[in-house]
This record gives sequence, C-alpha cells and structure tokens, in this order.
Amino acid sequence: TSRNERNPSVLPVVEHVVYISLDGFNPQAITTLGPARAPAFHRMISQGASTLNARTIVEQTRTLPNHSSMVSGRKLATPGGHGVPFNQDNGSIIHASAGRYVASIFDVVHDNGGTTGMYVGKAKFDFLDRSWNATNGAPDLTGVDNGRDKIDVYQVANSSTTVTALLYQLASSTPMTLSFVHLADTDNAGHAFGFMSAAYLDAVTVVDGYLDQILDAIAADPDLARSTAVIVTTDHGGASGVFDHADPSVAANYTVPFLAWGEDVAAGADLYALNPDRANPGTDQPPYSATVPPIRTGEAANLIAELLHYGPVPGT
Repeated sequence: TSRNERNPSVLPVVEHVVYISLDGFNPQAITTLGPARAPAFHRMISQGASTLNARTIVEQTRTLPNHSSMVSGRKLATPGGHGVPFNQDNGSIIHASAGRYVASIFDVVHDNGGTTGMYVGKAKFDFLDRSWNATNGAPDLTGVDNGRDKIDVYQVANSSTTVTALLYQLASSTPMTLSFVHLADTDNAGHAFGFMSAAYLDAVTVVDGYLDQILDAIAADPDLARSTAVIVTTDHGGASGVFDHADPSVAANYTVPFLAWGEDVAAGADLYALNPDRANPGTDQPPYSATVPPIRTGEAANLIAELLHYGPVPGT
C-alpha cells in the first residue's frame, strides 16, 4: 500500500526510517557497559522494542554477505537467496551472484517515490551501490517512473563524517525517507584489539555517542519525532578475545542485536514477546526450515517497508 492509501488506525504514520548497522557488534557489550557507559543503547531498549538475541543469516557471519541480506531480506543460498558468499567488492553486482534480479528495500522506497541514502564506513559497499545504480537497478514500474538508480545519495566516510551528514539532512526541510547508516568502529576495534577487549568496549562507547546524537536530533524536532523510526542491527558479532568472526558456527558470531525506537514503538518491549511467530533461539542458530524461526537481521528490510506502509520487498 502506498503512503497515500495508508490507514493510520492500523499502523503509526512513519515518513522516515534511519537504519543503523553497527559492524561487528557483540550485543553483550551493551550489558557489560551498562547505562552509565552506553546510555543511548539503554535508551533505545527502555523507550523502544528490542532483543539482544537476534540472528544473522545461517550461511555466513561476514560483512558483505550479511549486509546483502539486511537490505534485500533474503538468505544467502540460491535459489531464492542473494548468492553473495564473498566479503570484498569483486566488481560485479548482486544480481549476477543470485542469477536473477535481487530487489532491495532501496527499490521499494525509491519506486514508491521516496528518497534513499546510504552512508557507509567501508569501500566494499560500492558493490551494493553499483548493484542498484542507474545501470543495474530495475526499471521503476510503480506509479511515476523515478528512474533505475535506487540509492539517491551514496557516501563512504568515517563515522564522524557520516553522522554529521546524516544530522544535516535530518535537519533539512526534506529528510530522506530511508537513511541507511553503517558505522565500522566496533568491527575495526575487534580486528585490531580483539572483540570485547577494553579498546573494543571503548569503541562501543564512541558509537553510543553517535547514536545519542541521532536520537537527540530526532527527539528535539516535533515533526521528526512524530514521523521517524530508528532501527539498529548488525551484520555479525565477535567472540571475546578473538580477532576474527568468520566461523558461522560460533554463537558469539551469529548472535546480534535488533533494536527499534520511535514515538509509537512499544516502550521497553521484547521483540520476541511482541512476535509470537518468532522463537527466542537461546544459544542455537536454527536452520531456515525451523517451524518457528528466530528474529533475523534480514527481516529489517520488510520491517522498514511495513513501517512506511509499502508492500514487502519483491521476492522475499
């Protein structure tokens, strides 16, 4: 359903979504640091709906495969999945890996007349931007033809520059419909010093500060506060004392947070309690065939589509 056809009595009016991906984020850092050193994360938990026990895709716990899932709403394995097993930009496009066109949340928002931005901290995301650019994006067959380029703004920069750019456009008269923000600080610290090390936890507090700026900017503007939802997830975790996260059988690698915050989000709610068709997996990584699946970060794409009162991402 387009936003013009929405029924406000069914879902809240959301005009803007800020989707934040925290690269290499172990959710135990939130509880380890507590409200004193991670106030913004605890703010999202107390004021919004969350779980610290969501799951990555089953096949991999690496950056590019999981982000391909997070924006497309698909598993990795084909047929049906996005087919991206590699973790560096190889110069190709996601559609070549899948063997067919892979629609994304950027397609849905763009084709319905919304605006999209992708602010990232690693150049490997060029792969995703290229996949949905003016050459490789699908024709827009929804309403007015808005062109084939599904990502209006694409920027690769450090987190400080990224957050500054986001805050600037949020303060403008026309905030983007979907802002995808990738912060690489925690993953960089994990690889350099070990996940859950003192330096890693320091990186979490830095990211918490960025998150606090974003939440404050939204809350301070009545129009933004009324119409904006924030979603925070990650591509993978990382085991304490380890410098890598490539083993998808390690619980600390596939266990990730999923946080949602906004004016009409149930305050202090547990996402599993809100969604009885999803089951808390404990420490397991259930297969896709599980009768009652866990919450996975790949579900963010269709959550965003639903919040904005669009239909689901095609093919998911």
